[in-house]
Order: sequence, then C-alpha cells, then structure tokens
Amino acid sequence: MYEYITGLVTIVTPQYVVVEAGGVGYQLLVANPYRYQVDETQRVRIYVYQAVRDDSITLFGFVDQAEKRLFLQLINVSGIGPKSALAILANPDHQGLIDAIANNNVGYLTKFPGIGKKTASQIVLDLKDKIADQATGSLLTADQPTAASTNPALDDALAALSALGYREREIKKIKKQLLESEATTTDEYLRQALRLIN
Repeated sequence: MYEYITGLVTIVTPQYVVVEAGGVGYQLLVANPYRYQVDETQRVRIYVYQAVRDDSITLFGFVDQAEKRLFLQLINVSGIGPKSALAILANPDHQGLIDAIANNNVGYLTKFPGIGKKTASQIVLDLKDKIADQATGSLLTADQPTAASTNPALDDALAALSALGYREREIKKIKKQLLESEATTTDEYLRQALRLIN
C-alpha cells in the first residue's frame, strides 16, 4: 500500500495528474487536477490511496493527510465509492463539508453530484461522531499541492503519531517543539513526540 508519492508533475488533465517518481509516471485521480501545474523543477508530495478491483487498480491522490483521511471516511459510508468521494472533495470547502456532517445539514450534502437525501442522511449517520474533532474550524484545506518537505523524518514521525491514533490537534500542539529539537531521524522525533504528548 502506498502512503504518498514525491515527484514531479508532468501531465495535468481534467480527470487526473501524472507524477513522475523514480523514472515511473504514476496516474493519480485527484479532486481538482488544476490545483497542480506541470513543473519539472518543483517536487511535490501527493498522498495516495490505492483501490484494487477485479478489473483495475486505481491510484487516488490527495494534497495532504487531512484530505486523504476525509476521503477514507467517506468511502466507508454505504453507497459512497471512491469516485463519488472524490467528486465530493472537488469542492474546496472541506471544512464546510465537515461542519455540515456535524450539524446534520443534509441539505448541504445533497448539493454534491450523485448524493440524494438518503445517501446524505447515511453520511451524517455514519460520520457524525467520527469527525467531531475536525468540526471546529481547524481543518486547513490547501489550495496548492504540498511541496516536498525539507524534513521528511519529522513528517514520517508525525504520520506515525496519526497512525497510532493521536488526534490532529494533539500533534499540532507539539510540532513546534519538535521542529526546535535536535532530533534528526524519524525514530528520534517519534520518541521525543511520545514524551511530549503523554
């Protein structure tokens, strides 16, 4: 399973982008391809979800971990497939989506393509409790793709904290201290983070 791909955007189409990494061009279906630009000097990091079906393998791309997490929550709702979830995420106001789910605003959800009242109600039912921590206005939706980080060891440590179940606000609270630390490897950052967060 891929977590992210770091490389150069070489093709942008209305449906997908192609990122070249290690001599391979990866076709990634993304919510808004025109958020990206062909630029063979600026490496970008795109988070990835791999969908495997009997007749196809598809890679979906996300500008950051928050967008990917929201996508994963949406595809766990009955009646929402990966392409439907991506269509929902094409609206840049992800915080508005989260707040609508938290506030039982079914009308807001039915504005998305292919989402009727029944599916919108199912989204609220399945996700309301799961997105409670994000419905605070703290989610940042990036308008531009994330440039390749200058500190991948720290990024990997923060991703590990998220995988361990720590909340985004807890991780953000200690990030500045980690940036100022003398740690250089992922393990060192992770050990220090666990001391700070507990």
